[in-house]
Amino acid sequence: MLTQIINGRIFTPQGWLNDGSVLIRDGKILEVTNCDLAIIGAQMIDAKGMYIVPGFVCMHAHGGGGHDFTECTEEAFRTIIDAHLQHGATSFFPTLSSSPFSKLHQATEICEQLMKEPGSPVMGLHIEGPYLNPTMAGEQFNGMVKAVDENEYKELIENSHCIRRWDASPELPGALDFARYLKKKGILVALSHTEAEYDGIKSAYEAGFTHAAHFYNAMPGFHKRREYKYEGTVESVYLTDDMTIELIADGIHLPATILRLAYKLKGVERTCLVTDALSSAANEGKPVNDPRIIIEDGVCKLADRSSLAGSIATSDTLVRTMVKAGIPLGDVLRMAAETPARIMGVDDRKGSLQKDKDADIVILDKDLNVRAVWQYGICKLQNI
Repeated sequence: MLTQIINGRIFTPQGWLNDGSVLIRDGKILEVTNCDLAIIGAQMIDAKGMYIVPGFVCMHAHGGGGHDFTECTEEAFRTIIDAHLQHGATSFFPTLSSSPFSKLHQATEICEQLMKEPGSPVMGLHIEGPYLNPTMAGEQFNGMVKAVDENEYKELIENSHCIRRWDASPELPGALDFARYLKKKGILVALSHTEAEYDGIKSAYEAGFTHAAHFYNAMPGFHKRREYKYEGTVESVYLTDDMTIELIADGIHLPATILRLAYKLKGVERTCLVTDALSSAANEGKPVNDPRIIIEDGVCKLADRSSLAGSIATSDTLVRTMVKAGIPLGDVLRMAAETPARIMGVDDRKGSLQKDKDADIVILDKDLNVRAVWQYGICKLQNI
């Protein structure tokens, strides 16, 4: 069936198209045209003057809808992804936080099974840890971090085909060899929960750490040791021109001033937006099951309020937060879709509204709330 979406502002790689339509057939974008005349036989969708934008690419989320990917069940995976789909995330990289390797093996099996389904939103697996600096890992990773073990990570990589990203602390012994190995396998390596300074970041980048997870969070900035001053991880990443970053733009993990600074210094093409969401995201305010964590002020905190523990944001939250911070909507949409698609290597079919790409489309109203979602041409939500 041919579907035609008309009467909306369409965001394309060339900018906004104020009068036009998007044609969908067989899960693909047949055409993005500046003509909005009705096509005989097409199912017509009237966007009523709202924004027609590419589906968001969720490259870092641990859970949602009351579930966490570490449950390692098909039900949990599907529930989380469906919950985020309702908020515009049409492409997904399930993220497993620090876990025993027995669970990582289970997760790869489930992920590979889901990826085989026609039109699946699952693009691959993202692993965070367990090779994290214990000083920077935080209470939520207590007892779940360990030294880099070449045998175990190679065994997992050699026996799976779905891992697309792995985060680690580059200062750990063996971490640079870990990065070199993953780079050869075409896997994105990201630095995370680290206290590396400039020389360490430079070496990490050369080894293969090309991305910075949840930038500013779980990493130091400019600081002093006794009477001398040192650059932190933050400044070191800024000085590494081609290193990409991700921002938890929920309005709480980072203030608007820092969001604008990162956008200004790294730019749209090296900055993407992530939720880093936990199980309480898209869960209708239901209580969290983990006694170590509380939900307060729209974020997950450790129960003693000593630290943030993760977000409950969805992709549309990120878009609204960045626009509220004063960043142009078009640039925000690129950071939510095009840039993460390119960083994760799926921009040949995801991240923008273009002919022959997957029909992953979101309609946003003037307040940037999600009103309709198509994933691979299938309508997942329509409230127009």
